[in-house]
Amino acid sequence: MKRFDLSLLFLSVWKRNLIVYRRIWKVNFMVPLFEPLFYLAAFGIGLSGLIGDVVYAGQDLSYIQFIAPALLATSVMFNAFFETTFSSFVRMYYQKTFDAMLSTPLSLEEVITAEIVWGATMSMLAATIILFIISVLGFVVYPWGLLVIPLGFLGGLAFGSMGMFFTGIVPSINMFNLPMFLVVTPLFLFSGTFFPVSGLPFWGQYLAGISPLYHLVELTRLLTMGIMESSPFISIAYLTGFALVFYFLAIRAMRKRLIK
Repeated sequence: MKRFDLSLLFLSVWKRNLIVYRRIWKVNFMVPLFEPLFYLAAFGIGLSGLIGDVVYAGQDLSYIQFIAPALLATSVMFNAFFETTFSSFVRMYYQKTFDAMLSTPLSLEEVITAEIVWGATMSMLAATIILFIISVLGFVVYPWGLLVIPLGFLGGLAFGSMGMFFTGIVPSINMFNLPMFLVVTPLFLFSGTFFPVSGLPFWGQYLAGISPLYHLVELTRLLTMGIMESSPFISIAYLTGFALVFYFLAIRAMRKRLIK
């Protein structure tokens, strides 16, 4: 059995990614800034007049108020997943950055952990930006709303670990279309993002309950609006457990791929 080797040296890899990001941040900053605005305009403003109020956790909410926290949560998912799939794959396969790092005293666990933590950092940044936007719209209750920032990091760890697992098993960068279509897209559509899960039949509610995004959406609504339909303790435990399981699956998959 291989020894698990992790130390604070992973922070040097994280810092390397930060240095690269600082050179292109003006371009990358645009996506988390404008993407939620487009969604809010299209779904919130465009559909609000047609849908009317939404009953959630026993309260009547406008549709834009209902989906605003969910768009924050989905942004956390997308940022972490894309960073640890496409971006990490480029660093691993095309740039050979991982090979160069593994020729130093850095261990595989430190390199992979740094990639996942970096993806979570990007998710936390996106959550902060969107939190500011929906705060301007009056959809956030403070001071609890500030806890969305560390929640974004936890969600980033969960989806970043899942993304790194897929990076360890897909044969080519084009194959990321499969987990995007079969995993990420269903999570995006059926995790209580665009309609309350309580309105689904029992089997639909059960399937939503095993979605990590559902629990992230629920916690985001709790922190921004003060209401949710599920238990916050179950949701936090589920996200934490999901992150840990896929973290070790990612380490295992990447070890098989990189260590010859």
